[in-house]
Amino acid sequence: MDMRERVSSALKQAMRDKAVDRLSTLRLINAAIKDRDIAARGEGNDEGVADGDILAILGKMAKQRQESARAYEEGGRLDLAERERAEIIVIEEFLPRQLQGDEVTKAVEAAITAVGASSIRDMGKVMAELKGKYTGQMDFGTVGPMVKGKLS
Repeated sequence: MDMRERVSSALKQAMRDKAVDRLSTLRLINAAIKDRDIAARGEGNDEGVADGDILAILGKMAKQRQESARAYEEGGRLDLAERERAEIIVIEEFLPRQLQGDEVTKAVEAAITAVGASSIRDMGKVMAELKGKYTGQMDFGTVGPMVKGKLS
């Protein structure tokens, strides 16, 4: 079952269960996917977005909500922070398991070896290799400096 079908079936189940909060989050996910589909059609891609792109959308949505929850906590709005965290839980159901410390390090080293990177100029190749294999499984904002450190 592809990502689009998983989201759709979860949306239908949330409607049947009358799970209002879950339903609203799933509708946001569906809307984000449809927005990207429309943009892809404008670029000449009639197929819509692939699963990799949907994973990127979901990863971005989860990261946005984490930042919002942190901001709400700092502002003393714990009720809104909890709502953001609840949305993160729903979004992460569709994301693959996140790689942890040692796994990320091994993946970075494997990517450096795979592309034959030897200097900082090869960082783009390494990042492209990682994004191709691990989309949705790691935070590329934190991986970038790690790759840079290993190539320096």
